[in-house]
Amino acid sequence: MHAGNAPDDEADRAPPAPLPALGLVAWLFQALLFVAVPIGLLTLASLLAILVVRVGADLRIGVDVFTPEALRPRLPLREIAGRGVAADILRQVLVAALVVGLALWMDGAAWRRRLALTVPAEPRRSSPLRLWLLLAVWPVIHIVWVTETARALNGGVAQGIHLSPFLSPVSVAGWFAYVVVLAPVAEELIMRGEAFARASRIMRPAGAIAATALLFSLAHLSESGGIARPVSLLPLAITLGWLRWRTGRLWPCMLLHGWSNLALITYLLWPVSD
Repeated sequence: MHAGNAPDDEADRAPPAPLPALGLVAWLFQALLFVAVPIGLLTLASLLAILVVRVGADLRIGVDVFTPEALRPRLPLREIAGRGVAADILRQVLVAALVVGLALWMDGAAWRRRLALTVPAEPRRSSPLRLWLLLAVWPVIHIVWVTETARALNGGVAQGIHLSPFLSPVSVAGWFAYVVVLAPVAEELIMRGEAFARASRIMRPAGAIAATALLFSLAHLSESGGIARPVSLLPLAITLGWLRWRTGRLWPCMLLHGWSNLALITYLLWPVSD
């Protein structure tokens, strides 16, 4: 009567397939690529975005792009703010394009599987209810962790902040799209997509989750925020890695990442009564 369920039950109890044996030199080389490839793609996308936005904006306002810095006209603050948002948006688009291009080059027609954009070859049992419960409680967890770590590490995060008054309505809309949609999609493609695929070749799931979480957090290190920003992102990064492993898909990571960003910026931008 229960014979039909036996294979599934045995598959659930079966140990994971062993990783291919690698020599120390080969393992170190793959570990180096795990770090170097994502950082290289992020750096290339940032440089290209800055270059394209600067050249395009200069041409738009009639400034010779080859004018020496000392002779360039002083730009209005609205122009500077708009260029910053445009560069952020373009950087995320370029990151996504570079990751997809690399996956196509590496795996050809199987690029979607490499980036966990298809149903995994070995189906995972994951409850949609658990995902929705996680989405429901996550904003509180994330907001409390971010604000408390920022307070402890002088990270400068507090409720009642304001966007730059020099942003045009179009720039404000672009910034929200960048934070809630573009950044989550691009960052998940590169971290829980490409980087996770590389880490999984040389590490067990727990190692891949931890390694990609650390890489993701360190990629947000900045001079102004110090270590507060990376520390504040660790729980999110670990949870996203767990989702990537548990579901075998990337879309739940994108969904949680975007929802987390939306909840946090809504809290931070919410006006504080005097």
